[in-house]
Amino acid sequence: MTDDPASPVCFGDAVDSAYMGYAGHDELVAALTELLEAERAGARVALESRKKSSDPGITDLLNTVHADEARWCAMLSQQIRRLGAHPSAQVGAFHLKAISIVDLGERLALLNRGQAWVVRKLIALRPRVRDDALHAALTSMLASHETNIDATDILLKSRALPLPEGGP
Repeated sequence: MTDDPASPVCFGDAVDSAYMGYAGHDELVAALTELLEAERAGARVALESRKKSSDPGITDLLNTVHADEARWCAMLSQQIRRLGAHPSAQVGAFHLKAISIVDLGERLALLNRGQAWVVRKLIALRPRVRDDALHAALTSMLASHETNIDATDILLKSRALPLPEGGP
């Protein structure tokens, strides 16, 4: 009998991520691309909605959401390139769905449901991300979206606007 380990720990880093239960390369790129397209849609909705608002509170919130969405678009694009892929230039279908809503309160409620959709995607994805830098970036993105959801909920309640229900 030998005391040598059957599977030395030092080889763990060389094992394929998918074998270890993490998202494989293609799955990870697809998930990041889906998030990128959704963030791009959210950024455009926030920007276009901001132009329709005369309420300083709503305008400030939409400025914050737009800046965050743009920041996460840049981060996701950078991570996709780091994985050796090309970031999509597509805008998620959410954009057209949200822009078709004329009432700004209803549009904000839908935008918040879109933010909640991203939160659910991030919660599901993060445990499957092996890369520490990407995991940290997605964790920051999650916290940012949760903060924006809370701020939007507060604003919607304070203005007696419709609160989000369900998913986008």
